[in-house]
Amino acid sequence: MMNEQITTNSFGQYKDPATPSVIGMYGEILTDKQYITNPAIARDEEINKMILALITPDKSALLVGKPGIGKTALVEGLAYRIHANQVPNVLLGWRIIKINLPALLGKMIVNGVEVSKLQMLINEIDNIEKTILFIDEVHLLVAHNNGAVDLDFANMLKPYLDRGRILMIGATTSEEYEQYILRDRAFVRRFIKIDIAEAMGADVVKILEGTFPKFERQMGVKINYSEFQRERIFAWIVDHTSEYKRIYEVQNRYPDICLTIVSSACSYALFENSPIVTLKHFYLAMKNTNTIYDDSKVKAIEDFKVKFADLLVKEGIDPNQI
Repeated sequence: MMNEQITTNSFGQYKDPATPSVIGMYGEILTDKQYITNPAIARDEEINKMILALITPDKSALLVGKPGIGKTALVEGLAYRIHANQVPNVLLGWRIIKINLPALLGKMIVNGVEVSKLQMLINEIDNIEKTILFIDEVHLLVAHNNGAVDLDFANMLKPYLDRGRILMIGATTSEEYEQYILRDRAFVRRFIKIDIAEAMGADVVKILEGTFPKFERQMGVKINYSEFQRERIFAWIVDHTSEYKRIYEVQNRYPDICLTIVSSACSYALFENSPIVTLKHFYLAMKNTNTIYDDSKVKAIEDFKVKFADLLVKEGIDPNQI
């Protein structure tokens, strides 16, 4: 008698080989990622609120805040803690699965039958223990489908959320929360809303200090300054990207706007085949950013030439030539 080969999914459970895994196609297991640095530095309070929401019976967590303030980073920060066993015992061993929701708003053919991809996801997750579903742009769950079938996808999740069979973290902006989610009171009741505020200046400097090693690893360059010098550079970036210096339409906030400038400085170093990120590269990143007003950039550059005169001389850079 031939041995029958049993197919299992990434959770070690039986999987019908004829049925595709929606998680495999459209999901990412955040708790399995190898994080170079903590993704949610200086955000302990928000992560603790998220944990408390998740361990409250029959409730899930809903993160609400402006774009670019790090809502996804907070969820990755929780995944980082779970991976490092730095959470209450009740959450040890849980997995967080991030799902690309827009990719699920449709159907697929399985064994000759047309099936809702979201329903397939729900069925798959319902059979996996200790799983938290993370859905960014969660307002799409209650926004009606524009296709031939006008179906509210939130109604498919409600029974599973009620029974605690599926825990969920949703993230959305304040505007979309008010426009879409508040209209569905039954959906709102299943969540504990967590307002995510924009990080403050000093905390953003800490975030940059904790995150730059990730850029170094990813891009193969070094920000080869002392901790004191890096703090000066990062504080300069933060000071000149504060709220009223930003171009409103761009919608960038702390810390995203500053992280973009630091990564851009690394890109300029790569462009010049330099293994070291210098002051010149930070200067170019600020000078060419499209996220702050031109007059703010002029003031930032003037301040740069004064504030870093000592380092510019040491690096042989004429401030009037850059």
